[in-house]
Amino acid sequence: MAEHDENVVWHAHPVTVEQREKLHQNRGAVLWFTGLSGSGKSTVAGALEEALHQLGVSTYLLDGDNVRHGLCSDLGFSDADRKENIRRVGEVANLMVDAGLVVLTAFISPHRAERQMVRDRVGEGRFIEVFVDTPLSICEARDPKGLYKKARAGELRNFTGIDSVYEAPVNPEIHLDGEQLVTNLIAQLLDLLRRDVIIKI
Repeated sequence: MAEHDENVVWHAHPVTVEQREKLHQNRGAVLWFTGLSGSGKSTVAGALEEALHQLGVSTYLLDGDNVRHGLCSDLGFSDADRKENIRRVGEVANLMVDAGLVVLTAFISPHRAERQMVRDRVGEGRFIEVFVDTPLSICEARDPKGLYKKARAGELRNFTGIDSVYEAPVNPEIHLDGEQLVTNLIAQLLDLLRRDVIIKI
């Protein structure tokens, strides 16, 4: 990452994160959903956002495919591009946390180092790693986008779980069994958010 120009100075604004959180009536935090393609990350993140919205919690969902249509449309799937993809998403998520939102992100984010980079940026207590743990065989059987089929046929290179590594979280804040019913997973996540006082409802 390039060093900051000496003429670029951080400007402190009068409205604080604490004031924004008081307005939203929840703490700003990011739930970082990670897991293989087809593990259910986006499905669970979307269902959790819907549940939080119904509770009156201010949220925003950042989805892997969606950000590649705009913010990261110039990036490919090399290790360097994947790292930059996660760095950009981490910066956006951090800004949204500072705005007092509960941010949900659904990204394979296969490398522990990149996930740690975002954790360091957001800060402990505001970064919640959510490991959606679904066996490769189940993900491949689901294959919602037909990507595993392409990867097995050699039509898609650097595909996580096939010819590119996935480093599973060692100590995630929550470890979800991706074969469970989504309703059960949402209940577990809401319990965690209440326990960590991210939400009070």
